[in-house]
Amino acid sequence: MDIVAVFGTLFGVATSLRLGVQQINAGLEHVGILDQSLANQLWLIAGITLVATISVVSGLNVGIRRLSEVNMGLGVLLLLFVLLAGPTIHLVRSFCENTIRYPLTIIDMTLDTSAFTGGAWQKSWTLFYWGWWISWAPFVGMFIARISKGRTIREFILGVLLAPTLLTFLWLTVLGNTAFHLESTRDSGIVKAVSESMPTALFVMLEQLPLSTLSSFLAIIVIATYFVTSSDSASLVIDIITAGGDPDPPVRQRIFWAIAEGVVAAVLLVTGGLVALQTAAITTALPLAVIMVAICFGLLLAVRKDHAKSVAQPMSLNNKD
Repeated sequence: MDIVAVFGTLFGVATSLRLGVQQINAGLEHVGILDQSLANQLWLIAGITLVATISVVSGLNVGIRRLSEVNMGLGVLLLLFVLLAGPTIHLVRSFCENTIRYPLTIIDMTLDTSAFTGGAWQKSWTLFYWGWWISWAPFVGMFIARISKGRTIREFILGVLLAPTLLTFLWLTVLGNTAFHLESTRDSGIVKAVSESMPTALFVMLEQLPLSTLSSFLAIIVIATYFVTSSDSASLVIDIITAGGDPDPPVRQRIFWAIAEGVVAAVLLVTGGLVALQTAAITTALPLAVIMVAICFGLLLAVRKDHAKSVAQPMSLNNKD
């Protein structure tokens, strides 16, 4: 299980790094700084890996924490900018509708296999993203558990399920519905950008709003810091797993795993591009999906056992009295 978790995390983060670098490169080209090319994307991977390595060496409470706080702050700033500069009333109404529509349609969308339409969309999008997220499960679960020390299981589960989900609803509504609104009310070119080069679509959308150059730079920084924090956090978790659960593993091992993530992303970029990344993410996620089901049952049994023990202890103390 540890080996599967290590490889799942490694390929999951490498997939994210590759896609993130592609979007960063597209943004830099859009603002006229750096052309899109394989060489430039390799240099960007090297730069992100270097910063992530420095961060993971500094530890959880220094580099990783501070970068995460900076990333969240800039992300909220970008979110507020698009919300206020875009169709604000439309976005508020869309957020209410999107939030209630999700629980009403989740079962139907989950079980939709497109049996009569070939399933191309599910293969390239739905299954890929499911596999991608599952490959992140060991890393994210361990990392959030470590920073949630002192919370109850109920607080942990509710916090992990509710807070990120609501933030995701807000993020996708603000950016996604802004793009839909701009495309439906004017010739914004967003659909054309998606069909020609998807990573540029975000910057084409920001171009339709005020202060487009400034917001594009902000978006590039948010994307870059997000993948730096993802890489350094994943490196620390992989290192803990490979060190036998040691919460403070050796620094040289942290450096090794941080560099390994960058190398895997670069190799997949050179050899196969996006198709190879999608295949790697789904392949590593398949065994993890089976393990996660077993973990759910294991957690249920452990909680029941712990509850039975906590109930039995007061009874035994009363009998002694």
